[in-house]
Amino acid sequence: MKAVLMYGAGDVRVEEVPDPSLQEPTDALVRVLRSCICGSDLWPYRSMPRSEQAQRMGHEFLGVIEDVGSDVSGLKVGDVVVAPFVWADNTCDFCSEGLQTSCRHGGMWARDGVDGGQGEAVRVPQAQGTLVKLPVGEDSDLLPSLLTLSDVLCTGHHCAVKAGAGPRTTVTVIGDGAVGLSAVLAAKRLGAERIVLMGRHKDRTDLGREFGATDVVVERGAEGIERVRELTGGDGTHTVLECVGLKEAIETAFGVVRDGGVVSRVGAPQYPDVPMDFGVFMRNVTLTGGVAPARAYIDELLPDVLDGKIQPGRVFDQTVTLDEVPGGYRAMAERRALKVMVQS
Repeated sequence: MKAVLMYGAGDVRVEEVPDPSLQEPTDALVRVLRSCICGSDLWPYRSMPRSEQAQRMGHEFLGVIEDVGSDVSGLKVGDVVVAPFVWADNTCDFCSEGLQTSCRHGGMWARDGVDGGQGEAVRVPQAQGTLVKLPVGEDSDLLPSLLTLSDVLCTGHHCAVKAGAGPRTTVTVIGDGAVGLSAVLAAKRLGAERIVLMGRHKDRTDLGREFGATDVVVERGAEGIERVRELTGGDGTHTVLECVGLKEAIETAFGVVRDGGVVSRVGAPQYPDVPMDFGVFMRNVTLTGGVAPARAYIDELLPDVLDGKIQPGRVFDQTVTLDEVPGGYRAMAERRALKVMVQS
């Protein structure tokens, strides 16, 4: 089968790899219908050292079950399913606490011999605990929005939930990428009173307004902090959703959060130290967030996607075939695309 491999920064190829097969009775085989390129895929795309040992890519996908192991129940051949961006048994103590990202028997896609989502098919370990059946057909118009349940919508939702966004709260979202826009959608869904979106790309911030942002701040750094403070009577917002992962973004987050407020970060951090100095300490600011346990949120978010109450699939502004994926990486890296969907 064909799959996407990365050999180093800027070197993405589509090559033939061995077809997946059942290895454990808890496995399933899934033919991929839709996958996508994640903003986190751009970090290795920009910086991965060159190697003859390629890295399989992709952790967001949905597809059709083609085979199931003997220990898998509740799923059958022909089911359309979505996969969270880590696989997990969904029964261990961490999973029971809603922390499938720390599953004692789980792992990551495209690691340790497990297939990546950017390919024609995937062997899914712990299939019964990982896969979520979708009540749609292979040609459903909802597939783009359902695909966001694999990662980006759940990540934005996780950010908002950990921050405590809800009625009578004000929110600043830092970042107008797909995660930031999903965080806007999530904060609006949770009932946030006011949502300030910090971003500089008008096409993206326009979508952010449609998702629920009440204000847009294009300035960055000290100017951006001052502008958010002006919009909030000098106080800042109760919650800040940091969806970028750069040091400048977390510094801005502490600058715009209200005293006693919460900063929630889900942008994969590209900095070793968090700048929470004595001044931040004196303001009683809380820092939370982390990698999103998508499986914990899918059951809650799925009905709103199926009913059309939210349309997170609008973050996909470019669709490519599997063979065109290298160009999709370039488009996202060059900011010509917000988020690229791959149609197998």
